[in-house]
Amino acid sequence: MRPGRWTAAITVVGLLSTGVAACGTESRAVCGVIVDSTSYADPAASRTDLTSKLPGFVDGCDWVGFAAVTGASESSTCREDPVAVAATKRENPNDNPVVEERIRKHRLTQVLPRASKLFDCPGEGEGSDVLGALRYLVKQMNAQRQPDLAHRVIVFSDLINNRGDLNVNKLDLSEAARQAKAKELRQSRLLPDLTGYDVVVHGFLRKKGSSPDRFPLLESFWTEALETAGATSVDLL
Repeated sequence: MRPGRWTAAITVVGLLSTGVAACGTESRAVCGVIVDSTSYADPAASRTDLTSKLPGFVDGCDWVGFAAVTGASESSTCREDPVAVAATKRENPNDNPVVEERIRKHRLTQVLPRASKLFDCPGEGEGSDVLGALRYLVKQMNAQRQPDLAHRVIVFSDLINNRGDLNVNKLDLSEAARQAKAKELRQSRLLPDLTGYDVVVHGFLRKKGSSPDRFPLLESFWTEALETAGATSVDLL
């Protein structure tokens, strides 16, 4: 098949496939990307983080979903379609690793452009709804969930959630209050079930304001909250 026809064939079949259905070669993870379009997006370092960190992360993924942090993340109109990275049995019936890798490389080129668009979402209300973005993303990922696959989330955000029932700028950060708030968010399902998920955050508290004594306490709060929701590992970078 000539190169032009090969590319067209991949594109057409890719439109028909949205789920995780790796064949032949080693299965990789179900993955999700959250991009913060609020004030986090202003520093150039935020976009640099995305372009430098995301490609290596998604190289280990068979499926990638997306969510944007806006002022109303869960109901946001700023969306990007997920990318089903792995070749299906139909696309690679003979489990040829060369075919698998060719399809993967083609599909992976779609991930960074889609994620980058989320930096420029239109304004939707005031503040930053990080929890809403996390709920929306995990809902997508759970629809693809396979017990034998890893589930990984990468977040490009400062985690300054200041909407709804969580305003980290006014949060009581004493140990007992942190633990109580984490438990409350999980029990009220404002934090989704993250059982078995690995979560890594880039740009945590990037635009640090006053009260530097609160920074390590906020790190403890988010770590405790995500672990309370079931996360296997939490890295705030």
